[in-house]
Amino acid sequence: MKAALTRTFQIEAAHRLPRLPKGHKCERMHGHSFQVEVRVEGECDPKLGWLMDYADIKAAFHPLHEQLDHNCLNEVPGLENPTSEVLAKWIWDKLKPALPLLTTVTVAETCTARAEYRGE
Repeated sequence: MKAALTRTFQIEAAHRLPRLPKGHKCERMHGHSFQVEVRVEGECDPKLGWLMDYADIKAAFHPLHEQLDHNCLNEVPGLENPTSEVLAKWIWDKLKPALPLLTTVTVAETCTARAEYRGE
């Protein structure tokens, strides 16, 4: 049986998008309650009846949460221009070695705007 699991995390962080024109509202320092969704897909273990333990996803994400939460994203190496797209790829690159079944990282900066990265 194939299945997909999604685990959601919350990050409170500030950022600015320095490559935007002066005067653009996102060029100025501001904050978001980012919602990050980590999705894994694959074959379920027939004995256990599950794809993997949600706790393993949480454990893999924990070091990233520590780096990002209540920080300025621009100060995190690799996030000098921390758009939601760049943040999703950054998270993917950090998580993929620990979560080989990773298929999608979604970063929502508001309840109506989000970016997805699928390792492409």
